[in-house]
Amino acid sequence: MNKIIKDGRLVVKKEKNAVFELEKRFSENSFRINFARAVEEIYKCKGKVVISGMGKSGIIAQKIVATFNSTGTNAIFLHSADSIHGDLGVVREDDVVILISKSGGTVEVMRLMPVLKNLGVKIILITGNLDSQLSETADIVLNASVKEEACPLNLAPTSSSTAALVLGDAIAIALLEKRGFTKEDFAAVHPGGILGRKLLLKIKDIMVREKDIPVVSMNTGLKDVIYMISSKRLGCTVVLNKNKIAGIITDGDIRRLLQKDFDINKITAKDIMCKNPKTIFESTLAKNALGLMEKNKVTQLIICNSKNKLVGIVHIHSLVELGL
Repeated sequence: MNKIIKDGRLVVKKEKNAVFELEKRFSENSFRINFARAVEEIYKCKGKVVISGMGKSGIIAQKIVATFNSTGTNAIFLHSADSIHGDLGVVREDDVVILISKSGGTVEVMRLMPVLKNLGVKIILITGNLDSQLSETADIVLNASVKEEACPLNLAPTSSSTAALVLGDAIAIALLEKRGFTKEDFAAVHPGGILGRKLLLKIKDIMVREKDIPVVSMNTGLKDVIYMISSKRLGCTVVLNKNKIAGIITDGDIRRLLQKDFDINKITAKDIMCKNPKTIFESTLAKNALGLMEKNKVTQLIICNSKNKLVGIVHIHSLVELGL
């Protein structure tokens, strides 16, 4: 077991050192110029960013594509081998192409160069070999070389693929900052995530509506009030007076009532309802509804439309379940 732990820690150390060396290059004038040029070319690109690579580099390219797309930069992955069999048709003259090649001599990537040059696209190369043929023909070359791979044979791309990945992330975030990409922008392309739900989800999207809303009238008897609260399973019922919201009765109100002496046949909804209940508009963000519940220590909110008509109800459990 000690040997396993030692081997694992050594891999992390080697890859950490590779990233540390990459960070130091930002102090080198030539690297800084090339990095800034790469970001500027992508920023002013009127088309899309096409990222290509083979093997492990291809996998890193796909991850960078995903990061670009989620942070405001339109990008697609182009498989280097498939590209020379028709897929190059996706590349247009107003695109920017990023090629990833550790050796700078990947045959499949080299075959792309003449075609890309003829199209006139800007070519950015992320490579571990600045003296390669690809480095000589690319417009911008970013040094992603490493002193050693984490692989004990110094063969399997490990430290080098990590360096390329980190460099891709650095470009993506530099573009994010330059574009002024906001949390709202991020949420728009991540609607299924927690942040997307917090910033985009409105209460009308999750509220209980129409026939499932627990409703009683002012004169509804206690037994029927209890039945309505129990049957709709929201822990409350809305009290209406001529279709207007008059109050709300919660299961807590019922429990407190049962601690008193009373004639069950004489109690109606208007006797136990809470007047002027908390209401919100259906256009309210779900996260704001949750904040209102917490502030007022309530577990249900009545939802109205712009005409102040009852359209729904929401329980705090529905908001909590969404991770808000």
